[in-house]
Amino acid sequence: MPAQNVRLISYNVENLFDYQHDSLKNDSSFLPDGLHHWTYFRYQTKLDRIAQVIVNIAGWESVPLVGLCEVENARCLRDLCYRMKRFNYRFIHHESPDERGVDVALLYDSTKVKVLKSKPLKVDLNGDKTRDVLYACCLLNKRDTIHTMVCHLPSQLGGGATTHWKRQAAKQVIQQQIDSIYSVHPEATIVVMGDMNSEAKDDLQGVNNLMIGLAKEGKGTHKYHGIWSCLDQFYVSSRLLEKAGARIFSPAWLQEEDTKYLDLQPKRTYVGFRYHDGHSDLSGGRLDSDAADLLCRDLCHDRYFRPGGWCGGGRLLRADDRFCGDELP
Repeated sequence: MPAQNVRLISYNVENLFDYQHDSLKNDSSFLPDGLHHWTYFRYQTKLDRIAQVIVNIAGWESVPLVGLCEVENARCLRDLCYRMKRFNYRFIHHESPDERGVDVALLYDSTKVKVLKSKPLKVDLNGDKTRDVLYACCLLNKRDTIHTMVCHLPSQLGGGATTHWKRQAAKQVIQQQIDSIYSVHPEATIVVMGDMNSEAKDDLQGVNNLMIGLAKEGKGTHKYHGIWSCLDQFYVSSRLLEKAGARIFSPAWLQEEDTKYLDLQPKRTYVGFRYHDGHSDLSGGRLDSDAADLLCRDLCHDRYFRPGGWCGGGRLLRADDRFCGDELP
């Protein structure tokens, strides 16, 4: 069977909150009367901006899997999917205990992807709260199985050295999941993506970080004090390594002039509490591979598909808010 291009997207959307209070979330700042004066109009504009980025990264074609960071809840994802309804996106989302009230999520094209299993991977920080890691096992194009993890590791707030142990704790959870997959399927195809909140390193065993080369070239997805960093990263298993490549999506319309440190920087939604009408403080990342024929097959069918419980307790919704927890389309 001829190889075909497989494209994945990872994007930290920077505080995608709706404009209504969610009792389960710390969202008081992102309400019409909150510090950010987050209104219906600003929320709708934010959704348009994110959809614009995803569609342009995809080249106006549907991307099978899109990992997102900093999403408040299922409503935000439902509204975002509706913006791109021509692409038949659904999503996987699990509520997590993050102090800021933001989660990770995975969009998938329901015409190309069949979700076989999904679950949140809890990160223990000795009482501190952070985002879960989202794990999903999916069947791509009815033949290839791909194990995906979407991550948003703890930030460096308080100092990089002081908070290093928190990111290491999260990576240990990721490593345990990788080891668990390989113990059953030694030739598994694995992709770990998301905002790692640290420089690109090969610090996970069994997968390789595709962003190291870009980081060495001085490129990045985030700019702080004039220095670019590749915070958004892709790790891939060896079966994808030779034919996979990562790119940073940073067209001129996603950036603005950096008047303090010169050159350009991502145009973010807020600068402090001042509304700035941008997209995000991070650029999007894209993984390209023409190795669809290398993806490991027949891995998950019998082991992971359990009628009535295939989504691991998470919420899998259509863009029109119809639950499909017990039935596969």
